[in-house]
Amino acid sequence: MPYAVGLTGGIGSGKSTIAELFKKLDITVIDTDAIAHELTAPTGAAMVSIRARFGSEILNVDGGLNRAAMRQRVFADLNAKQTLEKILHPLIRLEVDARGRTSPGPYVLLAIPLLIETGAYNDRVNRVVVVDCSEALQISRTATRSGLSDGEIKAIMAAQVSRAERLRHADDIIVNESGLDSLVSAVAVIDHRLRTLANSNNHGKRD
Repeated sequence: MPYAVGLTGGIGSGKSTIAELFKKLDITVIDTDAIAHELTAPTGAAMVSIRARFGSEILNVDGGLNRAAMRQRVFADLNAKQTLEKILHPLIRLEVDARGRTSPGPYVLLAIPLLIETGAYNDRVNRVVVVDCSEALQISRTATRSGLSDGEIKAIMAAQVSRAERLRHADDIIVNESGLDSLVSAVAVIDHRLRTLANSNNHGKRD
C-alpha cells in the first residue's frame, strides 16, 4: 500500500465533507463505511454469514442488512456487536488493502469512522487526520441528517472514544465549525503536508 493516511472523527463531525474535498485534489479515498454497505447489500459477501448468525429479522425485504435493526441489536447486546465485527472487519480490511495497492496518487486516504476505537489499522496508516467539532454540533448535524433522536445519537457517541482521546491520537486536526471556505483552506494545507511526507522517506507506520 502507498503512504496511507487515516481520516476519522466522531459522528456528525463532517468526515464525508472533508473526504470529498480531498477527492477534488485527486486523492484516492477508501471509505470503510461504503465498503461495509457493499458487503451488506443483498448480494454482499458478508450476508451469508450475517444471515446465519442473526436470522432474517435483521434483513430488509430485498435480503440486505437492515442497519437500523442491527444497530438496535448491537447496542443491546455486546456479544452481537462482537460477532458482527468478526464477520465484517476482516472483509473490510481485505478490501481496503486491495484498493490501496492499486490506488494512484501520492498517498491514499482511508476514511475510517472507528479508526481509534478498533486499532485495526495501526499497521496500515502512516498518519492520522481527525475532523473535530463540538459535541453540540455533532448532535444537531446528525439529527438533521439521520432523523435519530438525541438519545440515540448520544448512545452512538458514548460507544465511540471521547473527543479528547480522539484528538490525542491526531497528527493533523481539521476543525469543522465554520464555513466551507475554511475547510477548503485547511484541507489544502494538510494535503500539501501529506504530499511532502509521502514523497520523503518517512514511511514508517504508527505505533
